[in-house]
Amino acid sequence: MVTPDAREHRAPPEARGERLDQYLTRTFPDLTRSRIQGLIEAGHASVDGKPAKVALRLKGGELLTLTIPAPVAAVPVAEELPLTVLHEDRELVVVDKAAGMVVHPGAGHASGTLVNALLHRVKDLAGVGGELRPGIVHRLDKDTTGCMVVAKHEKSLVALQKAFKTREVEKTYLALVHGAPKAAEARIETLYGRHPVNRQRFTGKVKEGKPAITVYRVLETFDGAALVEVDLLTGRTHQIRAHLAEAGHPLLCDSMYGAGRKAKGRADEAQEVLGRQALHAWKLAFPHPRTGKVLHVEAPLPADFKAALKVLRGR
Repeated sequence: MVTPDAREHRAPPEARGERLDQYLTRTFPDLTRSRIQGLIEAGHASVDGKPAKVALRLKGGELLTLTIPAPVAAVPVAEELPLTVLHEDRELVVVDKAAGMVVHPGAGHASGTLVNALLHRVKDLAGVGGELRPGIVHRLDKDTTGCMVVAKHEKSLVALQKAFKTREVEKTYLALVHGAPKAAEARIETLYGRHPVNRQRFTGKVKEGKPAITVYRVLETFDGAALVEVDLLTGRTHQIRAHLAEAGHPLLCDSMYGAGRKAKGRADEAQEVLGRQALHAWKLAFPHPRTGKVLHVEAPLPADFKAALKVLRGR
């Protein structure tokens, strides 16, 4: 039987003024800040024996206690679902996410998700980083295909999340967009946040927000569309979709960001072949959490993307 992990630490005088969650994150680097915040909010942290709050400011000298409950089975259940693995070792697994597959359970998607498939394939994944999204380092939209890395252990999760946060990860996508961009290569750098009217959307046209950087290169132009290679230098929700749409070239079949764009030429037929937003997480390169060596992974183009390209090329 696995017992809870109880940790005690005496805050030094120089910790005065620091937030509890920030100090515990530095003190216990094997846990992510979000994980620590969740533990505090769930009542698993105390200061001098009294329940603590995430934003509590330390005075210095307090006895801090953090209890990590024994891992329990994740709420999602393991399901034997089709899953293409691009790389796997003791620390992590990189999968080629299929179109239409939601990453983790949520409203309207209680099963059939990537997490359900991973729980069937990877032993002891339950509880890594939390119950609902075990091992998940980053996400892809439901209809985006390609490379996704998943951590098998808490220590690997922390290392991988840090690599993503500090931009040590190279993320390269392929996209089919409406029209042909005038510049062969461009950098889009904006502040980024939720759309002020439609809260389900995001936009780079905000006065305040987080920085977002997208770099794209035109690889091939067609009748009414173009194939572009995109480097995602930050990882904001819907970033590629919003940035390219606001640059005048939304993705083919993007019902949210390209709803008002009518396809021209062969692009219309290509959209019928695709039936989902034309975005593929093509390549991923990141430092391995155990060895530190850069791991390069590539996901082949899915059949629907290939079929759309064939139409656009007139073959």
